[in-house]
Amino acid sequence: MTKSVICILITILVYLSAMVIIGVVFSKKNSNVSDFYLGGRRLGPLVSAMSAEASDMSSYLLMGLPGLAYLCGTAEVGWTIIGLAAGTYLNWLLVAKRLRVYSHKCGNSITIPDFFSNRYRDDKHLLMGFAAAIILIFFVPYTASGFSACGKLFNQLFGWNYHTAMIISAIIIIAYTSLGGFLAASFTDLIQSIVMTTALVILVVYGVHTAGGLDSVFDNAKGLTDYISMTSTRTAEGEHVDFGFIPAVSTLAWGLGYFGMPHILLRFMAIEDKEKVKTSRRIASIWVVIAMGVAVLIGIIGNALTAQGHVPALTTSSTSETIVLEMATLLSKHSVIAALVAGLIFAGILACTMSTSDSQLLAASSSMSENLLKGVFKIKLDEKKSILSARAVLIIIAVLGVILAWDQNSSVFRVVSFAWAGFGATFGPVMLTALFWKRSNKWGALAGLIVGGIMVFVWKFAVRPMGGALDIYELLPAFICALAAIVIVSLVTAPPAKEITDEFEAVQAEMK
Repeated sequence: MTKSVICILITILVYLSAMVIIGVVFSKKNSNVSDFYLGGRRLGPLVSAMSAEASDMSSYLLMGLPGLAYLCGTAEVGWTIIGLAAGTYLNWLLVAKRLRVYSHKCGNSITIPDFFSNRYRDDKHLLMGFAAAIILIFFVPYTASGFSACGKLFNQLFGWNYHTAMIISAIIIIAYTSLGGFLAASFTDLIQSIVMTTALVILVVYGVHTAGGLDSVFDNAKGLTDYISMTSTRTAEGEHVDFGFIPAVSTLAWGLGYFGMPHILLRFMAIEDKEKVKTSRRIASIWVVIAMGVAVLIGIIGNALTAQGHVPALTTSSTSETIVLEMATLLSKHSVIAALVAGLIFAGILACTMSTSDSQLLAASSSMSENLLKGVFKIKLDEKKSILSARAVLIIIAVLGVILAWDQNSSVFRVVSFAWAGFGATFGPVMLTALFWKRSNKWGALAGLIVGGIMVFVWKFAVRPMGGALDIYELLPAFICALAAIVIVSLVTAPPAKEITDEFEAVQAEMK
């Protein structure tokens, strides 16, 4: 190994060791299952905001967004970040405080399937069972994509065997998550958001300096046809195509996914003081806008560095996602200090992936142990055995994720996109109607889960391939169909019992 590679490795090892230590420290604070899965509802405004956004971003922040901007320009990536920023703000504005209040009032629910079941008094646990199954269907492969991203990073950076690197990464994530539970995942997410932010700032400053200033960067961008535009774009093959109304709306639809993301919604349920949600919303919204904007700027800077010969040309979708790695590698060659700083950037990429994977593991684990084993199958466990069961299930799910990620050539972001659509189209409409529509009932909610899930698969694999006006991100049509199913089925079946509507009105009164 060269001196710069050793420095990078040292930085990453220090970072990973810190994550495990945090898990050990927080393991002593889990006295019951509620602590393990929801942190005892004692997250402060800063931790709740930053852990929610760190668990949201995944490696898309430091790989997907810069890579798309580098290769195709600003149209698609621009509409994407507008949709994501709007979705983030609206989720905090509409859902966060209300879900915190409602989930506590509904039998102190500690998982999303718990909340759906308690909200509609579903004694047969049909909602709980279907919701838990949806989480497992979409989160196991989602987690696998995170493990795969870690394996690819170490493989490219150090030349390590992909499978070995992936397993080591998975073990570290499993270690601090299974030990410390929700509090460890949330606190490490806060640290990881700081690491991500630092990496973004360093890359922009170094990239602009190396490229000869911002004027040089934007002169290069302006010289490329359809590169700086919101109405036309460049394909990976270099073709120029219009980015009209339908593609823009389809891309904006990413924002709808936030209303159904279990790992984000759980942060809302865990907030200590509902009156501090406004502070969390401001922190989260500002950070998301700045972080995504800077990530896009890094892609534009990377294109200028390629034009000047500082980094090699990255001509495909998969290689363009390594622009951050190329820039960090270039930085590492300057000095030992620069190599250590580059190591921090690589740690930032790991942070993006790990902050999402730990949250997904917890959500999937809670669905299996709390909702399926204890809720649906009525397996009785005391508090100690419940925590042991939770940790055992978490490890099993992680192992399944490793197995699914075994193929090195699997697409990370294709899986992320599909899983995002799956949660957004199933949980999103049900969550919104559960919180805001008094007339909704359990049969409507169940119809929404089923129709949303089916339509994601149908649109993705049967309708969208037809192209043309039907080439729309599957989240949007599936979300609309699920919402329609909830409304229609709720109206044609019996209204909810007075106990349920009284509780709804009590929550309404508490929100004033």
